[in-house]
Amino acid sequence: MIKIFTFLSSLLAIPASLVAQAQLTAPPAVDMRMYDIIENVSAERIEQDIRRLAGFGTRNTFSDTVSDTRGIGAARRWVKAEFDRISEDCGGCLEVFYQQDFVEEGMTSRVPKDAWIVNVVAIQRGKVHPNQYVIMSGDIDSRASNSTNYEIDAPGANDNASGMAGAIEAARVLSQYEFPNSIVYVGLSGEEQGLFGGKGLAEYAQREDWGIIGVLNNDMIGNIEGIDGVVDNRSFRIFSEPVPPGETEEERRFRRFTGGEVDGISRQLARYVHRQTETYMPMMNPMMIYRLDRFGRGGHHRPFNDLGIAGIRIMEAHENYNRQHQDIRTENGIEYGDVIEGVNFEYAKKLTAVNAISLAGLGWAPPAPDSVKIGGVVQPSTTLAWQMSDDPSLAGYKIYWRETTAPQWQNSRFVGKVDEYTLENIVIDNYYFGVAAVGEDGNESVVSFPSDLIR
Repeated sequence: MIKIFTFLSSLLAIPASLVAQAQLTAPPAVDMRMYDIIENVSAERIEQDIRRLAGFGTRNTFSDTVSDTRGIGAARRWVKAEFDRISEDCGGCLEVFYQQDFVEEGMTSRVPKDAWIVNVVAIQRGKVHPNQYVIMSGDIDSRASNSTNYEIDAPGANDNASGMAGAIEAARVLSQYEFPNSIVYVGLSGEEQGLFGGKGLAEYAQREDWGIIGVLNNDMIGNIEGIDGVVDNRSFRIFSEPVPPGETEEERRFRRFTGGEVDGISRQLARYVHRQTETYMPMMNPMMIYRLDRFGRGGHHRPFNDLGIAGIRIMEAHENYNRQHQDIRTENGIEYGDVIEGVNFEYAKKLTAVNAISLAGLGWAPPAPDSVKIGGVVQPSTTLAWQMSDDPSLAGYKIYWRETTAPQWQNSRFVGKVDEYTLENIVIDNYYFGVAAVGEDGNESVVSFPSDLIR
């Protein structure tokens, strides 16, 4: 009898939070639909699209806009026709339109004449949160050695017909599903002359008050033979800046005293793509690069970053500079030019699949938690609090933490439908923390890093 009483007393001594935690049923660790998405991405279709885009001869931003067979005009009309065809196949599920801005001769050294910068946009409207967008972009335009020479051949097979073909293929595959959040597939123009297309779309989205979850910019996803002699069909890079460039002095001061130098919104998006890849495509080797872009260079995610929007660049791991921004020629036995022979279509398929499962995961995920706060100064435990969503698919929240020198989240705990939780005996000084929303199907939002203190 004494033993039974002692046992019951020990049960009563267990904190209520731990009892509730034991009763939680975590959502599934994987969403089986992701494997079907990966399987349905077609290297053959990607090859056909890359060949078609390269076949326009040049897609220089200032090239012919009237011809049906050559130049940027023919290329963008073909891209729109492909999005229209995909929409027809899915019963009108895509809203396809041109978004354009005007540039004038001489505004920069790379603008040789007046021209319209025309983007092609296809929106797969979300069923629950139609004004929340995740965007996949590729570039329509190409260039030769001289970016202002708009008459010479510039097939741009890898840079960036590969990324454009990937966005079209992702639309083909994901248009067969419905998502709570909106997914945008876009062909951007004017990248080689100054990131004009990305700037135009970013400003358009800002005017239209789009809530952008993140931008996946794909620029060169088809080359496996590096200038360094490495041949690698599994590795790829994810570029992301550490913190938003427009952070306020108050935000900078908060970060200085609480940490988070590598935990901005774009870095969290990069971690998300990295984790999706490791979960569903473990044969791949995602490389997180702690830079906005390649050294001293730029891509079409940057204009979004400039406006405080999460955006990353996904691209091959080993570039071949003989095939980038080069007139087609042979010199000293070396072949130059961005031609079709430099593209590996199976590799482009893999990186397209990486994008597709990331778009799908974010498309299905509930909204990321707002206003995450943290507390635990001079205490043995760490507490996090956030605003809880009323999203119908929400299963609960997951707290992540990692050592301050770790690149990826190391530990996690599903805590259910609560708006505050204490991690007992985990000292705030030794880790970084974040919170993600988890859907009933197991898909998660991007991790939200704390932006305020529990007072």
